[in-house]
Amino acid sequence: MGKLVAAIGKLLCCVQVDQSTVAIKERFGKFEDVLDPGCHCVPWIIGSRVSGKLTLRLRQMDVRCETKTKVLLQFTSRIIHSKHPHASQKLVEITLIYAIYFLLTLCIILQDNVFVTIVASIQYRAMEDKANDAYYKLSNPKSQIQSYVFDVIRASIPKLQLDDVFEQKNDIAKSVEQELEKAMFAYGYEIVQTLIVDIEPDEKVKKAMNEINAAARMRVAANEKAEAEKIVQIKRAEGEAEAKYLSGLGIARQRQAIVDGLRDSVLGFSGNVPGTSAKDVMDLVLLTQYFDTMKEIGASSKSSAVFLPHGPGAVADIASQIRNGFLQASTHHA
Repeated sequence: MGKLVAAIGKLLCCVQVDQSTVAIKERFGKFEDVLDPGCHCVPWIIGSRVSGKLTLRLRQMDVRCETKTKVLLQFTSRIIHSKHPHASQKLVEITLIYAIYFLLTLCIILQDNVFVTIVASIQYRAMEDKANDAYYKLSNPKSQIQSYVFDVIRASIPKLQLDDVFEQKNDIAKSVEQELEKAMFAYGYEIVQTLIVDIEPDEKVKKAMNEINAAARMRVAANEKAEAEKIVQIKRAEGEAEAKYLSGLGIARQRQAIVDGLRDSVLGFSGNVPGTSAKDVMDLVLLTQYFDTMKEIGASSKSSAVFLPHGPGAVADIASQIRNGFLQASTHHA
């Protein structure tokens, strides 16, 4: 049925042009007109025919181009020869007792080629008002576009270092697009957009770059870890200092309370028992504290062994030592 309809249409000289497509009409092999989408009468009897059709849709083409970049390494070294201040007498005689200073600067510029694959994505379409140029002037537009892309990329990339290629990929894409627009406009094609979608260095170079980035990140991580440990140590030291300060305050208050309690005990005992002195009261208090301490040591099952002079004279020795300490402290403050 379809073949029958086509045969009838051909017999009636009717041609259908689809949407987003134009047809090229010729008469006796010469261009005559561009047919827009729709149904057209092309009388073959008078030599008219449709030579071909051209799509106006946006097309995309990916171009892979391998080229080389420039790696610039600069080494500067200085070699200085001079008479050593502590040179031997023999060396001084050989050099005829004069100083020799030579300054040599070597600048060696080495260039190494790193191959890289650039993937460019070209979006283009035929211009409706120049459909005849797009149809007749180019037999293979993809090959023409690819040639221009190769030319621009291989002319610009070797001037850049590898890092600059990644940083300036938008500029490279713009250069390719401008060159293609100037070249393809004459052939009836419009370059809608050009993108550098991928940059693939050599595998060894890529591995080296990854190792460099990894080393840099590890260095940053090590610095951050060291700073964190430093902060932890500082905070720990501040906490210990604060704890010791508060512990000292507690011990000082405890001792102050003990002194106040002893003072009240001495004053109360001396007032209630006539004929006793402060020395007698202190000896009695120390003796009581001594026996209380021995009792606690003996009652505790987890206490360590403590060796003390256990005898009546020990209390007198302890009391004498305490009194001497108080007297020395009083003399020192006076």
